[in-house]
Amino acid sequence: MVGFPSPFGGTGDDGLFDGYDEFVPEHVPDPGAFLDGHRVLSGADHVTFHELTRELFEERTVYDMTFDYNLARLNLDTRHENAGYRYAEERDDPTVLRAEFTPTTPFCPQTHTLAVGSVRAWNGLSDRHDYDLVRVRVARTHHRSDAINERLETLEDELRSTGSVPHDPGADAEPAPAERAGRTEGPGRGGPDAPL
Repeated sequence: MVGFPSPFGGTGDDGLFDGYDEFVPEHVPDPGAFLDGHRVLSGADHVTFHELTRELFEERTVYDMTFDYNLARLNLDTRHENAGYRYAEERDDPTVLRAEFTPTTPFCPQTHTLAVGSVRAWNGLSDRHDYDLVRVRVARTHHRSDAINERLETLEDELRSTGSVPHDPGADAEPAPAERAGRTEGPGRGGPDAPL
């Protein structure tokens, strides 16, 4: 993994990151609404799944381009104590894991791409963990969480119905403003006769 450059030599990350073998509650986001009422992983359970997450994200290159590191490292970054992933096993079905992503800012432009990449990494490499399905949602703190979560639900529905991770390029695209507002195309809104 790439560290932060330092004008004083080294990677500049000394003391800025917790270890992958540590669970530091004050350096991870609090469980949000998507995890409410389910068995939230903490301690060794969180560490075990998060270490696997690092491997899967590395293999599938789920990288935060702002910080130029594997997205799993965000949980360990002490400068962003309320950002990263939290996990919970579903109350009625422990073979389903819920993962809630809290980005570093409420307007992080990579949130959709990172969440979709996470879905694909966890579910595309499901033979590497004990869950039949990993469901992903974005924390409500993100200003576009509703639109992003709708797309994640669609991706999840496709995954459940086909048994494989969809590779539809449209699932990677940010929802268009008209989709977010629930509007349809028409004259002046990118309809079939629009020049671009």
